[in-house]
Amino acid sequence: MKLYNTLTRKLEDFSPLAKGKATFYHCGPTVYWTQHIGNLRGMTVGDILVRSLRRFGLDVMHVRNYTDVGHLTSDADTGEDKMEKGAKREGLTPEQVAEKYIKIFEADARSLNLVEPNVTPRPSQLIPDIITMVATLIDKGYAYTTDLAVYFDVSKFPNYTRLSRQKLEENVGGAGKGEAEDPDKRHFSDFALWVFRKGAHANALQTWESPWGVGFPGWHIECSVMAKKYLGVTIDLHMGGVEHIPIHHTNEIAQSEAANGAPFVRYWLHNEHLVVNQTKMAKSEGTGLSIAEVKERGFDPLSLRYFYLTAHYRTRQNFTWEALANAANALKELRLQISNLKSQMSKRNTLSQEKLEKVDEYRKRFDEALTNDLNTPQALAVVWELLKSNVPSQDKYDLLLDFDEVLGLKLSEIAKVEAESIPVNIQNLVTKREDLRNAKKFTEADAVRGEIVAKGYEVEDTPSGAVVRKKTS
Repeated sequence: MKLYNTLTRKLEDFSPLAKGKATFYHCGPTVYWTQHIGNLRGMTVGDILVRSLRRFGLDVMHVRNYTDVGHLTSDADTGEDKMEKGAKREGLTPEQVAEKYIKIFEADARSLNLVEPNVTPRPSQLIPDIITMVATLIDKGYAYTTDLAVYFDVSKFPNYTRLSRQKLEENVGGAGKGEAEDPDKRHFSDFALWVFRKGAHANALQTWESPWGVGFPGWHIECSVMAKKYLGVTIDLHMGGVEHIPIHHTNEIAQSEAANGAPFVRYWLHNEHLVVNQTKMAKSEGTGLSIAEVKERGFDPLSLRYFYLTAHYRTRQNFTWEALANAANALKELRLQISNLKSQMSKRNTLSQEKLEKVDEYRKRFDEALTNDLNTPQALAVVWELLKSNVPSQDKYDLLLDFDEVLGLKLSEIAKVEAESIPVNIQNLVTKREDLRNAKKFTEADAVRGEIVAKGYEVEDTPSGAVVRKKTS
């Protein structure tokens, strides 16, 4: 399997540290509000990665965090802490806000058919571990204390910007959004590991005792601690949005490798943004669309999942309602085809050598698409080619359900529900007609179609094959 490694800027063969196993850390949501569908695209990409790795026989340990300590992950416009902003907005505590939006996120994840991670840690539950890592960094000389915070000293860490490949002087804002300026910081890119309840943060709602004073953890240290606790000091895969490259992931590398004395991540993967009508998707812009809004427009969330699959994860994807409608139509057609295949299935015949080779070729091409840096558009193209092929219905159906283990469109469930409404005698007639058409006996096939119509059903010939349904009038 080849994956594009942001660290090396090239496609690399994925080879996990432990044979047959893979460790994967995915940056999860800050749970102060409902996640927009741009963030959910990133979650779906991670889901495709996990499903693909498991398809190829790997035991995947998948960790995706919830950021429930919002300090220094501030609102881009107001500079106000996200968790505290949510608490003030709703008259709740930060803990109650986190619980509320974790539940909403998990419902959205289920509606997109995302496989649950093995672990979903929260930094609020790991404060002792965070304090331990900060203490280690101080002891090793990588961190220093001012009146306002404990900072990581980037000058002590060689190749600090090797992930972003920026010049350090261009890495303005490396400390993180919302971090108050501290006159005692040694360099503008030094970032907070622990912030004291003083100055701009004197009224912070979430604070804990520490050896250096009452305060709260910096944003970046949280992920380093959670990754180490559940996956070890060196992990195989780490994924997040491209916006995390210059600051968050750069800082994760620095503090993790400084504290642990070992390489942090072997393969860095980053998904591009989802935009709306070619503009940034953001709540502040009124374009932070949610799953709830998708449903309100009458769309199945799995249509949104299909839409995500139509673009490569490293390309910027443009969302419009028209584009989603096109994806919904494609998914509807796919479901009808699956239903029709189910209705045509009879006793399985022994495949000829030619048909066996075709089945193997389609499977091989689908897998090649996935191993080519998770090329889901290419994988979908294989699906539609298979539907148009003369592979027998039973084998076509089985292969499509096999593919759906990665695509995650719940095709087996749709097939069960829709196929039940087609009587066996109609199924047999449809199969007979398809056999005649494949044999180029079109006059006889038309006669069979007439029988189907006379019994109250209609047949539609689509580019992907025949679809049968009961007449509506």
